[in-house]
Amino acid sequence: MKRILLDKVKEALQSIGPVSLVILVVSLIFGVRGAELIEFIAGVLFLLLGLILFNIGAEASMMRIAEKIGTYITRKRKLWLLILVGFLIGFLVVIAEPNLWVLAEQFTAIPTTTLVAASALGVGIFLALTLLRIAFQIPFSTIVLIGYGIVFALGAVAPAEFLPASFDFGWVITGPLTVPFIIALGLGVASARGDSASEKDSFGLVGLIALGPIIAVLLLGLMHDPAAPSEAGAALGLWGYLLEYAKSIGIAIFPFALFFFIFQIIAFKLPKKRVIRIVIGLVYTYIGLVLFLAGANVGFLSIGSYLGETIAGMDASWLLIPIGMLFGITIAVAEPSVTLLTKQVEEATSGTLPRKIMNAALSLGVSLAVGFSCLRVLSGISIWYILLPGYLLAFILSFFIPKIFTPIAFDSGASVTGVMTATFLIPFANAAAGKIEGANVLTDAFGLLSTVALTPILIVQILGLIYRFKTKKQTAEAGEDNIIELNEVNDETVGNHS
Repeated sequence: MKRILLDKVKEALQSIGPVSLVILVVSLIFGVRGAELIEFIAGVLFLLLGLILFNIGAEASMMRIAEKIGTYITRKRKLWLLILVGFLIGFLVVIAEPNLWVLAEQFTAIPTTTLVAASALGVGIFLALTLLRIAFQIPFSTIVLIGYGIVFALGAVAPAEFLPASFDFGWVITGPLTVPFIIALGLGVASARGDSASEKDSFGLVGLIALGPIIAVLLLGLMHDPAAPSEAGAALGLWGYLLEYAKSIGIAIFPFALFFFIFQIIAFKLPKKRVIRIVIGLVYTYIGLVLFLAGANVGFLSIGSYLGETIAGMDASWLLIPIGMLFGITIAVAEPSVTLLTKQVEEATSGTLPRKIMNAALSLGVSLAVGFSCLRVLSGISIWYILLPGYLLAFILSFFIPKIFTPIAFDSGASVTGVMTATFLIPFANAAAGKIEGANVLTDAFGLLSTVALTPILIVQILGLIYRFKTKKQTAEAGEDNIIELNEVNDETVGNHS
């Protein structure tokens, strides 16, 4: 237990520590008031403690439940059960995703609960589809092409204010709860299938379920008037946020706990000690989520808004771009998911693409993406000029790289849209857009997450193209060496016979 605790503390410090230090330094440079700095430091402490408790609890409870459910429903070989359970799990786990709540509260065009419920509904539907893909070995590219075809068709008819936010909601659900849970569920389904390709088919789940909230928010856009935004919630203070989230997260986690107990009675029949451990894990998860969300609202949301508004209000508002890039590179380096991704790619390529190259490429890519998002805030460039050519290039590249790279690439979009992006960068961009004359928060500030998520998709695919060329070259060189060696042997043989 001590080792697990130390690992989780290290992960939390790596995720929050570097960017918190950079934010603190920038805040001091731009004269943030003492009271707000104290709130920020308190928020950092609550965020750290919440993330540690959440990670310990989720690993001890939700991850175990997910893998067992995945294995169970696949071995039952009942299609209706796979669809039903996949949908329910997707819906319930996303309801409890902390990053989703943070973003939903900032998008005031639609009520928070409606956004959360619609996003969860979309994830439930697409998780069921992705589990069917694994079970029936449907090519990843088929679902991706159809899914994004629907997305861009809806984006063309939905109000312009909803397209940037829809992609943000698609990637924000790939947070600290959903990603490990969905991966564990996919591995359970894949391992139960039992063939040689099952492990490779488990890649791409996270990238595919992101389509659910994108489509859900675009459909909401067809039914809501963005000119009549819902009322934004007032700042509640630390204790106010603790009480609010104690209630809302309790309501969110209760159905998931009930779902587990039903499966325990009808299927799992786990020993009493294991059930107690899972229950304790759920309690840790609950407390961690409450502390996390309270800390995010008190610390990072407020100071992010302050810095965005202050810098955008200066004569040198262009400073938004380099400062945003600095925040971006710090966040990319700190994200634990990036470490997992680079390790995954290194193993998949047998060391041909080392982690150092991946880390450098992703850090640079995320930094450029945040800088370009800040440029959008200043200039009003449409998100269409990023998303349409970006995804078109991704689809084209998918035909020229090894198949495993495309699902890994789409999963990698989730690796950089972590805790700090939702809690700091989005309010930073939103506040800046609110300060700049003529800027529209919904069209110019939202879309930051979608730009950041698109970057690693393209980077991993480009690296996949490099990997393909390298392996072809190595194969060709090996073939030439073999020919030379064979000729030498033949010459020696001829000489000996002479």
